[in-house]
Amino acid sequence: MIKKRYNAKIQRAKGLLEIAAAMYETSLSFQTTRAAEKVLQTESRIGDKLACKLISANRDGSNSFPLSFAADSFAELKGVADGKYTLAWVNPSVAATLAYRGTGPFKKTLPLRVIASFPSYDVMGFAVHKSTGILSLAQIAKEKFPLRLSTHGASAESILSSPTMFTVTAVMKAAGFTLSDLTKWGGSVVSVPRPSHPDRRDAIQRGSVNAVFDEGIKSWGQTAVDSGFIYLPIEGQVLRRLATMGYKTSVVPKARFKGMTSDVPTVDFSGWPMAVHADLPNDVAYAICEAIEKRRKLIPSDNFKPIAMKQLCANDGEAPFNIPMHPGARRFYRERGYLK
Repeated sequence: MIKKRYNAKIQRAKGLLEIAAAMYETSLSFQTTRAAEKVLQTESRIGDKLACKLISANRDGSNSFPLSFAADSFAELKGVADGKYTLAWVNPSVAATLAYRGTGPFKKTLPLRVIASFPSYDVMGFAVHKSTGILSLAQIAKEKFPLRLSTHGASAESILSSPTMFTVTAVMKAAGFTLSDLTKWGGSVVSVPRPSHPDRRDAIQRGSVNAVFDEGIKSWGQTAVDSGFIYLPIEGQVLRRLATMGYKTSVVPKARFKGMTSDVPTVDFSGWPMAVHADLPNDVAYAICEAIEKRRKLIPSDNFKPIAMKQLCANDGEAPFNIPMHPGARRFYRERGYLK
């Protein structure tokens, strides 16, 4: 049998990538419990913002195509448009839509295309306790109600950099109030680093907060309903403003949360798209899709299911995208029979 190998430089580069992935399985990582989903979640001292770059192994740059990858959201999408990154894997899909349209936090349209959209079902939830008597977002502004709000982050930096907080504040603004209004009216804003943080669950159950505006509804949504919270509808003028920006409409579904009597209209927050520059060579886009296919069994998924290549290009409810697909990626999906 003939032995196979990579050239020496590729051996080292590929080995470093394997080591980088395995760093999340070392003693620098630890596990926490997501009680709502009954799963163990890996956290890490390495952090959740990862920049990975493969530069040319040839000093003169000949016969090479340097690659750089980033995972996060708004800033990374701009990085792709500016040529800083080859690919950005972001959450949620609407972040890429806003960038492509030049709406929301983006001052101009960005030349982005999608390579794949990975499944991650989510919606924005705007929940208040029944004891408040609040039935709509407009009522909060009208009554200047001093909510004790739990949300993701209240800093100016967070609002500009986080799709979650940009969406929360955009909804509030369209309804006629702001985070600072809540504190001015005698309320409070409590920040948690992630929707599933145990401090939020405790605050909901203890009654130290009477409102939650956030994504990640799978992790805190049932706890809120069990503790006497209701979901406020995102509708009318507020929904129209968001739809104009690029948001898709959705619902907080009664089928997912025991105790709800009807679906409640809101905005979608699903999908983890991979975005690239529109000028990325077709053969490179095609090769990235090939790499996804080869490693799909090793790529973690948010819905606890094996990655299905046909879903990455299907534009379905779990994995939506609202920007054009890169032609190199489209050719790959069609040739492999994933895209009809």
